[in-house]
Parts: sequence; C-alpha cells; structure tokens
Amino acid sequence: MSEHTAGLSVNIGGVTLNNPVLAASGTFGIGREYSQIMDVSLLGGICSKGLTINPKPGNTGVRVWETPSGMLNSIGLENPGISAFIEKDLPFLKKLGPVIIANLSGELSNDYVKGAELLNESSVDIIELNISCPNVRAGGMTFGMDPGTAAALVAAVRRMCKNKPLMVKLSPNAPSLSSVALACINAGADALSLVNTIKAMAIDTVNRKPVFENITAGLSGPAIRPIAVRMVWDLYDTIKDAGSNIPIIGVGGIASANDALEFLMAGATAVQVGSSVFGNPNVMIEIISGLKQYMITNSISEIKNISIR
Repeated sequence: MSEHTAGLSVNIGGVTLNNPVLAASGTFGIGREYSQIMDVSLLGGICSKGLTINPKPGNTGVRVWETPSGMLNSIGLENPGISAFIEKDLPFLKKLGPVIIANLSGELSNDYVKGAELLNESSVDIIELNISCPNVRAGGMTFGMDPGTAAALVAAVRRMCKNKPLMVKLSPNAPSLSSVALACINAGADALSLVNTIKAMAIDTVNRKPVFENITAGLSGPAIRPIAVRMVWDLYDTIKDAGSNIPIIGVGGIASANDALEFLMAGATAVQVGSSVFGNPNVMIEIISGLKQYMITNSISEIKNISIR
C-alpha cells in the first residue's frame, strides 16, 4: 500500500479496498473514457453500469434534465447484457486496478438469479443487487419497496452468489427503508448501499407536458445529499439495534471530501460518487486526497476512526 493510501483501506464483505471512494453505478461507464484523463487505479472501486441478463437499449425521449443543485435522469439501464460485459468489458476493468463491483439489475426475479449465476463465476469482486432503480417500467425499484419482496429476491440471488459478497442497493423511496434493510440483511446481504436516486419529475411548460416519457425520473446531485446522510445515520442505528454490523456504503450528492466525511461520520464504511464526475472528472481523486489530508491534520491513523457513531 502506498503512502498516499496508508490508513484509508476498508473492508466490504471480506474484500479489501485501498480506500473508501468508489465510482457509482451509471455515471462512470466502465472507466474507458475516464482512464484517459485521470489515474483510475487510485480509486477504491468501480461499480459497473446496471447490468441485465439481456441487452437493453434504455429509454427513449429525454434522458437527462438539469435542476437546481442536481439533475434528473431517465436512462433506463442501457447496457450490453451480462454475457457481453463479462466477455468484453470485464477484462479491461480488471486491468485498471480498483475493486470491481457488478451492479445487477433485472425485470423479473428469474432475470436477477440468472445474472447472479453468471457474475458469480466471473472475476468481479462484489455483486451489487440493484432493487432501487426508479427509471424502468418493470423490476428495479419494484423489488425494493416491500420487505417481503426484497427478502425473497435477495435470498434467491444469495443462493447464486456462492463466491462473491452481495451488496444490496436500497431505494430512498421505500415506505419503510429500515424494514426493507433488515429484511435484506436477514436474507443474506453482506453490505447495503444507499441511496439510489429519488423519484421526481419535471414539466415542460412550453409544450405543456411532462419532460420524460416515463413521467417520473430519478433526482441525484447535491440536492439529495442531506437526505442521504440522514438515511445513512438512521440505518446505522437500525442495523446496530438489530445486532448486525454489516457495512453501509453511502451514496448521494457527494462532490467533495467534506461531503464524503459527512457520510463516513454518519456511519458509512465507504462512499460512491456519481453525478459530480460529470462536472469534475477528477472529483474522486480530490476526495481521496482530501480524506488523507483530514486524517493527517486530525492525527487519525485509520479511516474507520473518522466515524462519530
């Protein structure tokens, strides 16, 4: 481990990451473009685009819409399919250096199970089960709204994930996030990531109609960060009270080291950085450097000691 990353390493489901900063699913592709303008090897991990058993073209119409302090997106899980990812993209990702996390999505429970079986036999390091995408007509967030439905899916996927840690990505739109989280833990989740985008919408006032063909879309960016921090704080208590200590990965509007520190202090083990990379491709490198400087300034030897929980 280099001096630059000393003390920053974290563990997720038995997998060691050099630092707690990960590229979030859906905003980093597979790192091809970013590897040309930044040192991707410095990241703790990379989460793939949401992957489905069959290729998906994504949604039609408007896909991205800017809002104050954030953005709405309705991409619709455009991806080449899991088999193509494993054959063509994964070898490139493995050469980059960071831990590779495959974001697994689907429409039906059987789609997830088939995908998990393929990914379990691949060289990905962790599988992130996406039960929280609000931008698809079937699957996605549907599985993450009810504890029973979430538990059944996690248990089915867990049986396929014999060789990989299973992280479950939760939805901030769930009526009872704590109930869904506990159901996922009891069904075999090794870690939880939250939050995915918040269900929202925009109206085109010139043409007097909704901007997105799906009517609603997912809100991300700095606007949702205080909500996400609060949810990580609350979930930490929920997990602790239930006698569990599985790691939480905080996601939502992180654009600086200080933003990441809020999540880590709230109880997160690591963070995922998403939409802010569009405006500042080097933001994750800056966050890693900022975390290290904070530790030096405050005489903190290990990143886990930053938590105030």
